[in-house]
Amino acid sequence: MKKRKIAILTLPLHSNYGGLLQAYALQKALISLGHETLLINNDVSNYPNWRKRISFAKQKVFQLIMGGAVIRPDLTSKRNKKIIGQHSAKFVARYIHKTNLVPAIFNFEDVKAYNFEGYVVGSDQVWRPNYTPSILNYFYDFLEPISSIKKISYAASFGVDHWQYSLQETENCARLAKMFNAISVREDSGISLCQKKLGVDAVRVLDPTLLINKRDYEDLVEKAQLTKPKGRLFTYILDRSVDNIDMEEKAAKYLNTNHYTAMPRKDMQNLSAENINEFIFPPVEEWINGFMSADYIITDSFHGTLFSIIFNKKFISIGNKRRGLSRFTSILKQLGLENRLLLDVSDFSPELLNEDIDWDSVNIKLEVERKESIEFLKNNL
Repeated sequence: MKKRKIAILTLPLHSNYGGLLQAYALQKALISLGHETLLINNDVSNYPNWRKRISFAKQKVFQLIMGGAVIRPDLTSKRNKKIIGQHSAKFVARYIHKTNLVPAIFNFEDVKAYNFEGYVVGSDQVWRPNYTPSILNYFYDFLEPISSIKKISYAASFGVDHWQYSLQETENCARLAKMFNAISVREDSGISLCQKKLGVDAVRVLDPTLLINKRDYEDLVEKAQLTKPKGRLFTYILDRSVDNIDMEEKAAKYLNTNHYTAMPRKDMQNLSAENINEFIFPPVEEWINGFMSADYIITDSFHGTLFSIIFNKKFISIGNKRRGLSRFTSILKQLGLENRLLLDVSDFSPELLNEDIDWDSVNIKLEVERKESIEFLKNNL
């Protein structure tokens, strides 16, 4: 396998723990294969709010026609984002190798000087149009006239199992997708969407966070010199509700333990100069430590589910339809863990949390999937 200089194109890095760690893990996996890698650092800090509002309006139209969820835009000021994301920024600066800043929507001239021999777009929801400044960038429109550069996707995700592209986006992305050297997606539903909507074949691979060793994450926690949290139940719930809070209390009572989290305050509409410290995201290492130190985990996060699996913890994963359910069902089916998925909080039973998991079987399946995923990278770069 030729060693290449590889560019990684993923969603802009903010304070999304899963987004940060999938970028970290993909870069680490590529480096372990001998490649030199840089993440394209597209600057969305000055991306205008009016564009976000247009994207939100487009989502509303799609919702009326197709149904599905609407993702509200983040209109937090640049200054406040810097404050609440200060720990995440430190993690990126320390652990992720990046290019200099390029525009939010960039072209080949912006990255030409790096002389990249290959590009990897992925992972996370890079092919969910409402999440990107320009969906065409994530299908390499800036490389369209250049055939000598390797172009692949790794574990690219549409986020949902239905089509969210406009007719024009579909036409353009289908044309661009046919120029890829190889395409891999993260979910089973992504294979079908690629075939039906883009006219290309795809294979399923693991999310990058599952490519590297558990020890790599433990090392991050040890370097941060964190202490073990008090309690055995870790909860990481993105969409807080009265029912979720009640479920956490029931689980803690049943297990006779305290429960803890690594979540900031999320009601951004109430953020002010006086309370902004309550909105600061805890360090990434603290988030990892939550999973590493717990005996039990409740989460409605896809990457929260993956880290429960990485650390072999008893867990319940709450299906998050608004954020995309196919991500959960695909990986849990692969590993024989479908019974850990809870589709309705009202069906919660604390006894499920305490049910044993055959981790020997799960880890064997995971290792097979890991080897196949690494082979995809080896064979196509």
